[in-house]
Amino acid sequence: MKKLVTIFKALSDPNRVRIMKMLESRKLCLCEVSSVLKLANSTVSKHLSILKNAGLIIDDKEGKWVNYELVSSPELVYVQDMLLLLKKYSNNDITVKNDIKQVKKVDRKVICGGD
Repeated sequence: MKKLVTIFKALSDPNRVRIMKMLESRKLCLCEVSSVLKLANSTVSKHLSILKNAGLIIDDKEGKWVNYELVSSPELVYVQDMLLLLKKYSNNDITVKNDIKQVKKVDRKVICGGD
């Protein structure tokens, strides 16, 4: 039950739900998520940490970038169920729609610099 509560707590924040919806589109780095949410990197980092701790996302280092993505093979069945529910809902929400538009435009090389 503790793990289930952790998942619910992770999804109880609108910004974390927005992050989850963005990650349905593609892998994103911290600065890309921060740019779309218009929040400080430290705030977004905390949100990502909570989602990762709940088993909803994973990170993968690629050169100087750390990419975040939805977990593809969840160990817990309720993580899988939550991912399915999230994919099904909020797609018509105006904030989610705007976030997805921004995700398509955001470029880590421009935001964060480097190659």
